Amino acid sequence: MMIPKIKSYCEEVISEFEEIPSSRKALLEKLAAHINFKLQSGMPVNLVYICTHNSRRSHFGQIWAKAAADYFDVPRVYTFSGGTEATSFNRNAINALIRAGFLVNSVSADKNAVYQVMYDTARTPVECFSKVYDHPANPHQDFVAIMTCGEAEENCPFIPGAELRIATTYDDPKAFDNTPLQDAKYDERCRQIARETMYVFSCVDSNQPASREC
Repeated sequence: MMIPKIKSYCEEVISEFEEIPSSRKALLEKLAAHINFKLQSGMPVNLVYICTHNSRRSHFGQIWAKAAADYFDVPRVYTFSGGTEATSFNRNAINALIRAGFLVNSVSADKNAVYQVMYDTARTPVECFSKVYDHPANPHQDFVAIMTCGEAEENCPFIPGAELRIATTYDDPKAFDNTPLQDAKYDERCRQIARETMYVFSCVDSNQPASREC
């Protein structure tokens, strides 16, 4: 069962779809159309969210995409994240997820710790740690590369194995670390990514050519 606070959060961001600009919706609908094609062809959907350090925005994307897919009962969706370099899953990003309602537990104690992020008590938690996008834990072919930061988009003009590349870049909340706006900006970015991933999956229907919402 989906954690009640996460379910409520999902319902709230669905009511905010009108806040997404039309140009942005067109980009998100392109991703939804690809997901529809894969599902209707009987194939799995592998989504890899990519940012420079794989510490903030790419993890938000990986986690919210999985929660959104399950909220809308979209099957065979597998989400991953990576960076152009490995650092660690940022504590401020983790705290924003906890405030949103996720249960987050560390399962290793090294500098680049592995975390399990739970949104549903009946489903396997999302495993998160910082890694390069071609890490063995990630798919190396037949995946969508979703670029979540402008720096990674600019510095990685080619992602080997990607069948589709989409740039849904977001402002980096890191700019507000150690300022009075820190938590608010992390919450804002977490919510924006939640809203947009929920919009994507609201447009997916694996059984019909037409979308649900779009």
